[in-house]
Amino acid sequence: MTMLQTAPPPRPSGLAPLAGVPAGTEERVAAAIGSPERLGVAFSGGVDSSALLALAVRALGADRVLAILGVSPSLAVDERAAAHAVAAHIGVPLVEVATHEGENPAYRANGPDRCFHCKDELFTRISDDVALRFGLSAIAYGENADDAARPDRPGSEAATRHEVLRPLAAAGLHKADVRAVARALELPCADKPAAPCLASRIPHFQEVTPEKLRQVDQAESALRALGFADSRVRHHGDVARIELPGADIARAVGPEMREDVLRAVRAAGFRFVAIDLAGIQSGAFTLPLVTVRG
Repeated sequence: MTMLQTAPPPRPSGLAPLAGVPAGTEERVAAAIGSPERLGVAFSGGVDSSALLALAVRALGADRVLAILGVSPSLAVDERAAAHAVAAHIGVPLVEVATHEGENPAYRANGPDRCFHCKDELFTRISDDVALRFGLSAIAYGENADDAARPDRPGSEAATRHEVLRPLAAAGLHKADVRAVARALELPCADKPAAPCLASRIPHFQEVTPEKLRQVDQAESALRALGFADSRVRHHGDVARIELPGADIARAVGPEMREDVLRAVRAAGFRFVAIDLAGIQSGAFTLPLVTVRG
């Protein structure tokens, strides 16, 4: 998709600067967005895409912004519902687009480039199915400056190939900056833990299947119901390896909770349940397999 290269819009009249956010932050993001006639934001309901969506509304107006949610078995049921709630809070229409990355053998093979195939499918579907229907002249997604510096984010290559804007990263916003923006905008997801797609729970080179994704989704949903707001259930065949923040590990194995955790995760189809003493590990499967950028 061809991006417009026109000058950035001025701050919309009547909008005060964001409290608690460094001066110039919003203007830098607006400059990176530019002035498309209508902008589509690849949206998940997480803090990055939500902050981007809200900043785009402030820069362009709600009538020129559309949230786009990719839906497939790799999207948790709870995350889908939460994304709709956040978009409604921001006041932007949300359109769902069905993605079919699971039909791609390269995605199912689950190499370190799996995220590339997922994002390539999403951006292709947006270009083919959404952009013309809704009159979009640019697409953006919520990569931040920390993401841009990591070697385990092959999805960014898909964004480059599809000419997708990444205004947060272009404006130099790190994760902490994005959360500060989200808090200033009073977004309900401002302090939400990161929620990578369900396929990230399956070790590389083990096939991604709808059944495995369903098991992970069911187990993590059950853990949330028990009060564990942030968890990863890593799928190792019959074994579910649970990653939790350090403060939650003792509670999960304590006498009052242990049997509930065991029962909840086994109900998802796992035979054995293990707690990883290392806690939450972002990129645990991918980082060891990729070359660190020089």
